[in-house]
Amino acid sequence: MCGIFGMFSREPVDAAGLTYLGLYALQHRGQESAGMVVSDGERMRIHKAMGLVSNVFDEGVLKALPGRISVGHVRYSTTGATHLANAQPLLVFSRYGQLALAHNGNLTNTNLLRKELMEQGSAFHTTTDSEVIINLIAAGDGGHSLEDAVMRTMSRIAGGFAIVLMTNDALIGIRDPLGIRPLTIGRMGDAWFLASESAAFDTIGADLVRDVLPGEMVVIDKSGLRSRRFAPAPKEAFCVFEFIYFARADSVIDGKSVHEVRKEIGRRLAEQRRIEADLVIPAPDSAMSAALGYAERSGITFDIGLAKNRYVGRTFIQPTQTMRRTGVRIKLNPIAETVRGKRVILVDDSIVRGTTSAKTIQLLRDAGAAKVHMVVASPPFSHPCHYGIDVPTHDELIASRRSIDEVCRLIGADSLEYLTFESLYKAVGISGEKLCTACFGGGYPTEIEPGHFDVPDLFEEKRESVHS
Repeated sequence: MCGIFGMFSREPVDAAGLTYLGLYALQHRGQESAGMVVSDGERMRIHKAMGLVSNVFDEGVLKALPGRISVGHVRYSTTGATHLANAQPLLVFSRYGQLALAHNGNLTNTNLLRKELMEQGSAFHTTTDSEVIINLIAAGDGGHSLEDAVMRTMSRIAGGFAIVLMTNDALIGIRDPLGIRPLTIGRMGDAWFLASESAAFDTIGADLVRDVLPGEMVVIDKSGLRSRRFAPAPKEAFCVFEFIYFARADSVIDGKSVHEVRKEIGRRLAEQRRIEADLVIPAPDSAMSAALGYAERSGITFDIGLAKNRYVGRTFIQPTQTMRRTGVRIKLNPIAETVRGKRVILVDDSIVRGTTSAKTIQLLRDAGAAKVHMVVASPPFSHPCHYGIDVPTHDELIASRRSIDEVCRLIGADSLEYLTFESLYKAVGISGEKLCTACFGGGYPTEIEPGHFDVPDLFEEKRESVHS
């Protein structure tokens, strides 16, 4: 669930500075590495390193990246190890000139395509599926244009993907045929932008124009923006987890405010079952909106019962289980004066591995809460995601092959209530036929290549930077 950003301006502009702000707004989508490529129309310059945006870039680095066209990326690893070699954007020299690519999502036929490319003589420097994409594009027939090479590549890859591709004179945005991964278009004067979420446009003062459509390629150059369709959309399957957890509350997806959708989820949860309680508290911060909606509909007092250390990242997207456990211990602290002696309803966006939920419930009990009822703003997360969430095995999912009562006992709650599919669809305002709910057992919208998560572990984790 990486964050991608790109911009194109005909006039001189501080593309690096704007990309920095855009990536900062998308930091929640990936915390392992950050990078950008900037072009002045003749030469591309790259800087990327392990770490947060604020650690990777400083004033000196940004000044060394002049230009008016850019691509940026914040990474959360799914396919490929946590290592500088897998940091993005990827920058290559090809028959089409220099190309820079940033990718969000997962391909589901990576191994088949990588093997084919290697048999044709391609060499790989990373273990990411993103390198497969840029190799396919670069290998295009020399008698065709770059745009045609991109179109042919898109017809060959499968899975969920949003891609920003840059040349020295154009910016290209691509979204998978089912629209699983998000990609939006923004504008500020004569400058055009592409980003995973509209919140990035708010940060830089640009206006949201629209979403890139499923199966659409948009090309932005000195003539403006034009659109080509590389695939029909036989159906749509937008990742519903964007509404539940990943997207920022201030983003707009498909014309819908993420904050308002989450509040409506909370209201629907309150209608499903009446719980006798004194307080409704959110698991900060992604469950804040749902908890507000729950309290509003139930009439139970809303309060803040858990204080969050703002300098700890999202525990769910830490790359290892050890880091996730450590993150939970230092991330939250109960406000004992608020919860002591109270029957508490704890609202969280989801339970994936159960690491955070069990620890949080125990923290509340240790602080004196009389009861802790867990209310979850999604159905049970029971199946691996193959499109961009790093949950590759059933064994890591607490709800896989367990009943709700069993999960309740394992996390130590007094009761456990999940959102139903019916309530979810009504809250989002989109038919279930147009959403991907595979992680909740709703069925995968594409064919899955067996073993596509099996990539070679070639790298030891390192903290480095690349600047050229």
